[in-house]
Amino acid sequence: MRAALYREFRARPELVTVPDPTPPVDGVVVQVGATGVCRSDWHGWMGHDPDITLPHVPGHELAGTVVAVGRGVRGWRVGDRVTVPFVSGCGRCPECRSGHQQVCERQFQPGFTHWGSFAEYVALHHAEGNLVRLPDALDFVTAASLGCRFATSFRAVVQQGRVRAGEWVAVHGCGGVGLSAVMIAAAVGARVVAVDIDDEKLALARELGAEVVLNSRTTPDVVGAIRDLTAGGVRVSLDALGHPQTCFQSVESLRTRGRHVQVGLLLGEQRHPPLPMDRVIARELEIYGSHGMAAHAYPEMLGLIERGALRPERLIGRRIGLEDAPDALVTMDRFPGAGVTVVELSAGQGA
Repeated sequence: MRAALYREFRARPELVTVPDPTPPVDGVVVQVGATGVCRSDWHGWMGHDPDITLPHVPGHELAGTVVAVGRGVRGWRVGDRVTVPFVSGCGRCPECRSGHQQVCERQFQPGFTHWGSFAEYVALHHAEGNLVRLPDALDFVTAASLGCRFATSFRAVVQQGRVRAGEWVAVHGCGGVGLSAVMIAAAVGARVVAVDIDDEKLALARELGAEVVLNSRTTPDVVGAIRDLTAGGVRVSLDALGHPQTCFQSVESLRTRGRHVQVGLLLGEQRHPPLPMDRVIARELEIYGSHGMAAHAYPEMLGLIERGALRPERLIGRRIGLEDAPDALVTMDRFPGAGVTVVELSAGQGA
């Protein structure tokens, strides 16, 4: 099969031919229909993820068709159209047994712990507990765009943030995660403030449902502006970028007993950002992380998509071929354009 593979961190991936994968005993092989290009893939390529062993094939936002099934798998068949959470559970640890596969103690992550989906085929472990069946009408490109960004944002907004209709919500950072959060929060009836440094992304955020947009480069006091606009602060605030400044501002933007949800990754020297803990204590603020979404939680999100309440296809920016994936990966740090870039591989796109 063809795959985009890198042999050293920060070295441009090459499109090479490697042996086709075989299904694990408890897993399947999926012919990749489409796969998203995510900033997490870029962090892995930079060497920020200790789970990656070289040489490596990145890619973790995927959708496709099952083409081979391990002998221990009973619930899946060749021809099934599927996606998979970017964090998949082992099914045996205490977290998995309690339904929290997204924080599994021995998690499987295609594109990180194992070779990923920048390839024509990908092997997926622990299929019984982690595969998600796709609705017939959902095409592979849209399904791949759900990936880690949309699904993680859904959990962050709906499950961790517990956003309700009429509440003010702030989203700091309008990349793929942030724009997904804007759409989801607006879909459940929230009033959304979107914050970014890029007017193009802010314009898209407004199209997706943001009531207010703020360019933090031209707004001297983002926190003050949010508090003034919302009469005291937002009920829920998300740092969808992952930076000490946006993390701090997200917490500072909250009204009394508000909820901060950290979605964006802070890595390297930024892993331990300063937080206004005096305000957290005095205002009884709540701080949550959001790390993917378990397979069993997908039906609620997919149901909203089928009913048209959520339209993740509006977040798709560029569609590229596998041969373009290396360039798309290595330029992720430049934040080019608005929307999600998706690599399109095989047919079988649904109705």
